[in-house]
Amino acid sequence: MDRIFIRKLALRCIIGIYPEERREKQDIVISMAMHCDLRKAGRSDDLNDTVDYKAVKKAILKLVEESAFQLIESLAENIADIALANNKVQQVVVSIDKPGALRFAKASAVEITRP
Repeated sequence: MDRIFIRKLALRCIIGIYPEERREKQDIVISMAMHCDLRKAGRSDDLNDTVDYKAVKKAILKLVEESAFQLIESLAENIADIALANNKVQQVVVSIDKPGALRFAKASAVEITRP
């Protein structure tokens, strides 16, 4: 299966369960792999035959800017829904890193796979 990646999309949002996490926006880093058949696009060189990853990125930006999730798991699920709304995407893998969430760790993170 072919994949389209969006890697290390760095954003800020309200995310977390503790009061101090609810006051200030925090850094998150989103990566995703959208599984789809890219043969038609490879032959046609036409955007209509592939996934418009710029449109996906814009939808993710809108979601994140307006969000206030407690769990990065919930944010990941909503991002997966955005990708899967495109009928060309057959499966998506979404990972979200939350830098600085754990002392002595570079980041805490989740990764989900949705068909």
